[in-house]
Amino acid sequence: MLTLIEQVLTTEEVSRFRAHLDAADWQDGLLTAGSLAAGVKRNQQLDEQSDLAIELGNHILRRLGSHPLFISAALPERIYPPKFNRYAGGGHYGAHVDGAVMPLPGSRDTLRSDLSATLFLCEPEEYEGGELTIETAFGAQQVKLAAGDMVLYPSSSLHRVEPVTAGARVCSFFWIQSMVRDEGKRTLLFDLDQSIQGLTPQQQSGDQDILRLTGVYHNLLRRWAEV
Repeated sequence: MLTLIEQVLTTEEVSRFRAHLDAADWQDGLLTAGSLAAGVKRNQQLDEQSDLAIELGNHILRRLGSHPLFISAALPERIYPPKFNRYAGGGHYGAHVDGAVMPLPGSRDTLRSDLSATLFLCEPEEYEGGELTIETAFGAQQVKLAAGDMVLYPSSSLHRVEPVTAGARVCSFFWIQSMVRDEGKRTLLFDLDQSIQGLTPQQQSGDQDILRLTGVYHNLLRRWAEV
């Protein structure tokens, strides 16, 4: 399931991010590439241990912590600290699948990557190419969102970033370990939660059908969550 989440960051927040990132010291993305990625990755990344990356990443995490659509879709248990990348001058990232298990920075803990996230930090008209292409059961889906918008997709998906032929594409990216590992179960919970949220304003407070549906949601989450 692909989920588009609009306005994770406001226009003003994006402007502040870009003022810092446009002046940042970018590194060759190959410094963090594994043996397989090294052959298909051509981009720049911000040092994830830098004060700027940590400050901006924590701001994103605070926004997501109170974002109802993100919480409903991801049911997050752990989130990898957001990272930042830049593509320009033909930069691209060929077809790949994200690693299944990742060590969390500054910790002995690991994260199972159930969901991947890309948060766009520049407008589509600022660059040519650079679409995030995700292979799904219904064919390849290309994603190129407005600044401040984010896409969630299964980390198991084969995906790539198309070459940027003009301008520069700047994004944040990270991974989420969900409380519900199975994608099918997580999708059912998301659909049920969104239906409850859509129906609730139409009913009187304390409506018995809404209460029963809410009980079904929480009992399924109780059955399927791994916490």
